[in-house]
Amino acid sequence: MQVDDRSQNNREIERKFLLKRLPDKLKRSRHYIIEQGYLATEPAGRQVRLRKKGNTASLTFKVGRGAHREEREIRLSPKQFAALWPGTAGRRLRKLRYEIPWKNLLIEIDVYRGKHAGLVVAEVEFPDHVTCNKFKPPPWFDREVTGEKRYSNVRLANE
Repeated sequence: MQVDDRSQNNREIERKFLLKRLPDKLKRSRHYIIEQGYLATEPAGRQVRLRKKGNTASLTFKVGRGAHREEREIRLSPKQFAALWPGTAGRRLRKLRYEIPWKNLLIEIDVYRGKHAGLVVAEVEFPDHVTCNKFKPPPWFDREVTGEKRYSNVRLANE
């Protein structure tokens, strides 16, 4: 098992947006399929998520809602993932993720598949609160939906 300490104190600082349109040359960007399911979720925002991103599998524990959350991620072997995956039945989603480098940040565009086909969101993760607060979205972004339950992955997976 490998723990991923993604940021200071395992805090995730991110904002989520709808898009007016997809950016130019999107198909040339790095992309991969993500399958994720939830082993456990609580109304207060505590979640235990399984995710397969390309060939990499992980278990993630998240606490909190909105732009600032605690997050701990552990890499899983394919065998570990396969053993836990049945526990997510009825709480899964599938999406195609594109990674777009933009002004020293990374924009992740998720194009949902299956029952949520047609939904497209962009997430931007920030190294600190100052960068988060100063962020000016590109012109192809639409309204911000950070913290809106309707657009949370856990809600989408449970619908």
